[in-house]
Amino acid sequence: MASSAQRSTSGGGNAAHQASLPDPPTAAVIAAADPCVHCGFCLPTCASYRVLATEMDSPRGRIHTLKAIEAGHLVLDATVASHFDTCLGCFACVTACPSGVRYDQLIEATRPKLNAPELRTPAQRAFRRLLFSLLPYPNRLRAVLTPLRAYAGTPLQALARRSGLTRLFGPQVEALESLLPPLAPEAFRDTLPVVVPAVGERRYRVGLVLGCVQRLFDPAVNAAAIRVLSANGIEVVIPPDQGCCGAVTHHQGELKQTCELATDLMASFAAVIGEGRPAGPEPLDAVLVAASGCGHTLKHYGEILAAGPSEAGAPPAEAGAPNAAAAAESSPPPGVAAGASQPPIPSAGTPDLAIAFAHQVADIQEFLDRVGPSEAFRAALQPLLHADGTPATTERPLRLAYHDACHMLHGQGLREQPRSLLRSIPHVRLVEASEAGVCCGSAGIYNLVQPEEAAELGRIKAADLAGTGADLAVSANIGCTLQIRSHMESTPRPIPVLHPVQLLQRSLEGG
Repeated sequence: MASSAQRSTSGGGNAAHQASLPDPPTAAVIAAADPCVHCGFCLPTCASYRVLATEMDSPRGRIHTLKAIEAGHLVLDATVASHFDTCLGCFACVTACPSGVRYDQLIEATRPKLNAPELRTPAQRAFRRLLFSLLPYPNRLRAVLTPLRAYAGTPLQALARRSGLTRLFGPQVEALESLLPPLAPEAFRDTLPVVVPAVGERRYRVGLVLGCVQRLFDPAVNAAAIRVLSANGIEVVIPPDQGCCGAVTHHQGELKQTCELATDLMASFAAVIGEGRPAGPEPLDAVLVAASGCGHTLKHYGEILAAGPSEAGAPPAEAGAPNAAAAAESSPPPGVAAGASQPPIPSAGTPDLAIAFAHQVADIQEFLDRVGPSEAFRAALQPLLHADGTPATTERPLRLAYHDACHMLHGQGLREQPRSLLRSIPHVRLVEASEAGVCCGSAGIYNLVQPEEAAELGRIKAADLAGTGADLAVSANIGCTLQIRSHMESTPRPIPVLHPVQLLQRSLEGG
């Protein structure tokens, strides 16, 4: 692959250039790598090593590089930084490591340093600025996508792809276009009510984070999530002015923008919940999200704002305050153990806001599995339909291949919950992909900034899922869904890709 062939393993550079580079990783960060014995267990799970096959583009290679930088034997220049840019941040190596190396902490501490101007070309920086100025802002994205509504999902788009016309604009623009799905009319209007009541007796009251890319590129997921929650006796609160959760910038080390987006999202919930506010004074039992990449970031709000809020105008966390993960481990999930609601989310700007908010966050599948579907919901579920329109039966079940999104499986440790929910649908059979834990190549904006490597991973993942013989592939992360769909078309036997809540909705409504 050309991009990998252009890399070298040296860390050269002149002194004047090096003087303006960011500080090297701290000793405390490097200490997280001390348990690494270079055993190689991480290599088969590493997506970048899978396609580049170079030690510098593997977890243990990057750990060795960080230690060399800390020891003064290597300088973080553009060449060295390129090997960190190939990392997808999928955390599969953390799951695989027998020594407990916290590579996730290492790469998260390194990401902000990679954003120094000296480490990327002007074109690379400009493309990233474009993405970060559009993707986290739904209204801006809508303005850009509006002219494309007559192109996306039409024969014209198919012709442009077949003819190779999209390749003329370069690999990054081609990658952007390859992910562009048909654009539904509901993606361009906000018509959801602030409160969607529960069907029957109310069991819980939750907030729903809509996401930015998901809201526009696959609005049917949020619609299905609301329908499924409501049918389970769960009231849903939807702040109308909510924006991006900050996942897209968090995964790329853009700390200031991430803090701003996080603060704004929490403020949007605080603006609708309370005495005299649109959603009323009752607190939430949980804040749910239907995209695993978003969920991973939301659950880390406490640490994110504690580490970098001063630049974003948010107050620093109080000294000695527990992080979100510690808070989650020390007490039961909100509203679940005893059914009692937690105190209202603090007003935006208070020191405890991020920790309190993060403590309430759960993936929608995680929450539904934890509280259990209602008896009425279970009784209403019907067999799904095969492609020929006939319902699934015991003799002919509908086969589902579940794709484990990295930030769900490795980032949040959620594997069985979505499978358990899918098994509640009559006459489905789950089939496992042979490489379920390997990244699909989406990884936030990775498939846009590293299009060649990502495309190879996308082809591997699509072929793996289609090769299971499943009738449908199931993905619970919008980035993964778009990535897999775009590469599924090139497989000998392409299959549809849907979110688990969409299948639950279809089953609820008769298959």
